[in-house]
Amino acid sequence: MSRDTVNAICAALPGAECSDPWGGGHDAWKVGGKMFVCIGAVQKGVSVKTPSIEDAALLIDMGRAARAPYFHRSWVLIDDDAVPEDELRDRIETSYRIVAGNLSRKKQRELGLP
Repeated sequence: MSRDTVNAICAALPGAECSDPWGGGHDAWKVGGKMFVCIGAVQKGVSVKTPSIEDAALLIDMGRAARAPYFHRSWVLIDDDAVPEDELRDRIETSYRIVAGNLSRKKQRELGLP
């Protein structure tokens, strides 16, 4: 799956914004200033947040993901060429819901989130 496809999935989510916080061509997708997806500049794959460290470990044990370097243990790196688009879309949307759900109610209202 191409970087453009991943960016299109993210761009369709309410309040999602893309930035390059470290320079060098990273795509860091954020909602309310909090990152929910990161696409590296050099390595393949998409880093997403999972509901818990245990969920991340399960995905890694199942071979569906790898540990996301430089991120908390609840984040995983998904090889976007090795998983079907619907699974990747689900992982991205789950990460978005986790991050958006942890925003303050005021911030959620400002962004027009349900």
